[in-house]
Amino acid sequence: MKKIFYYFFFCLTLSNLLIAKEKADIIVAKDGSGNFNSIQSAIESIKENNQEHKIIYVKNGLYNEKLFIHNSNISIVGENRDSTIIRFAELRSNWIEKNSDSFGSAIVNIDSNTSNITFANLTIHNNYGSLHGDHDHQFAILGLGTKVYLLDCNVIADGGDTISLWAQEDGMYYHNNCYFEGWVDYVCPRGWCYITDSKFYGHNLTASLWHKGIGDKDQKFVIRYSYFDGIPGFPLGRHHSDAQFYLLDCIFSGNMADVPIFWPVSKNAQIWEWGQRHYYYNNHRLGGDYKWFEDNLEDAEGNPEPSEITAAWTFSGMWNPEKEMPSVLPYVYLPKPRNGSYDITLETILNWIPSRNAESFNIYFWKSKFPQALENGEKLKDGPSAVGEPIFIKNQTEKYFNPETLEKNSTYYWRIDEIVDGAAVEGPLWHFTTKE
Repeated sequence: MKKIFYYFFFCLTLSNLLIAKEKADIIVAKDGSGNFNSIQSAIESIKENNQEHKIIYVKNGLYNEKLFIHNSNISIVGENRDSTIIRFAELRSNWIEKNSDSFGSAIVNIDSNTSNITFANLTIHNNYGSLHGDHDHQFAILGLGTKVYLLDCNVIADGGDTISLWAQEDGMYYHNNCYFEGWVDYVCPRGWCYITDSKFYGHNLTASLWHKGIGDKDQKFVIRYSYFDGIPGFPLGRHHSDAQFYLLDCIFSGNMADVPIFWPVSKNAQIWEWGQRHYYYNNHRLGGDYKWFEDNLEDAEGNPEPSEITAAWTFSGMWNPEKEMPSVLPYVYLPKPRNGSYDITLETILNWIPSRNAESFNIYFWKSKFPQALENGEKLKDGPSAVGEPIFIKNQTEKYFNPETLEKNSTYYWRIDEIVDGAAVEGPLWHFTTKE
């Protein structure tokens, strides 16, 4: 069995990163200390046809409101993932009875012809089900635009279709370190979608995942380094029309049913013109693997190697979200190489996404004291002492660093301390191992 390494950041405690100085265009606060006391008011203050990236910083609190986004280049960023909460109760069928279509039936409604929308470090919750006992379709997010980021978010609905990003022709979506929860088809993108380092929890016995990829044969739904859980017997996924799934380096809980991604018997189901396209690599289930998710990447078009299947690969060169990602979080983010990765080339260059407040970076880089490499991200056998002492390299403003001389089959540690308002904010400890 292949060894795998997962470095999740769920429920990350960042109290040591709270800072007084905020680089944000608009501040929302329930207590009146910001520019607005509602998020929708802040959104509406941005001029039409906005071309500049705008950050709306939302202080902690419970915001009982719906959001309507008709503009592009907007980031809505919470102060704390678990304490900045957007919550509203809405059942889709109730909305449709009084309106012409589904738009507006979600807590977050992203209009068509929008792009570059980011939600980060907050919770979005449609709680209709817990209030009324009805777990039918109730969106937390309904999106008809493209290039939507979800970073360090909890997205929850007490019914089906929790996160429905549905721009069929050009929809492209990127989600990192998120938590998704809901009932039937609760993560159900159309178009292209890449999710990494996230957690899923399903409450139903129908399906967790759903995809619709009819706009282009290349459209795909890729999930890496993630964990799936749910009630006993939860199935993984289904799709009513053509779709393409890739799941790599994922862990399934023992509650997952022995049911492959399937074609549902439904009046809405269409024959899959492009056949069954469900691809797996290095996935494991707690309690024992099922045969249907054994490795089969060689069956995928182009026969991609696991190392090729990245966010940029997912979008076939149309979008490189990890390169274009805005600096909106209050902490340094997205280390490259990925934390705990192995078989890294000796010519690698370190990259990261700065916090929105960073002025410069103190680079720390050093080799492990452990006499051999950490294979596939395994734990240190020698205890914390094997890490060694951090070595300060230099201060710089660039968000990349070339270590130049690396040794083969060695583990290296690195840390980026950001200078914020003249003071150093210590970053997390990351490591990688080079090729033999």
